[in-house]
Amino acid sequence: MNQRLIASSALASVLALGLLSGVSAADGTTGGKEKCFGLAKAGQNDCANLSGTHSCAGQNKVDNGADEWKYVGKGTCAKLGGKSVEEAQAALKK
Repeated sequence: MNQRLIASSALASVLALGLLSGVSAADGTTGGKEKCFGLAKAGQNDCANLSGTHSCAGQNKVDNGADEWKYVGKGTCAKLGGKSVEEAQAALKK
């Protein structure tokens, strides 16, 4: 029975590693995506906002909040009317 448990644990570990590599591709760390501020609709932000009023995805309360962001394809943020991290930070300081 211990051999069956060991084999199951090994298989679960291999599957978990496969899932983790898929997550890194989906979270934008592969270089194909960038954070774009000012485009997220209410409840559709990808993570914490710049002002620090929440720390999780899906918690923004207004459409197109200047401190809320979504991942978009690299190079498309400005075309969509959004702002980079630096532009959003500068706008919040005003």
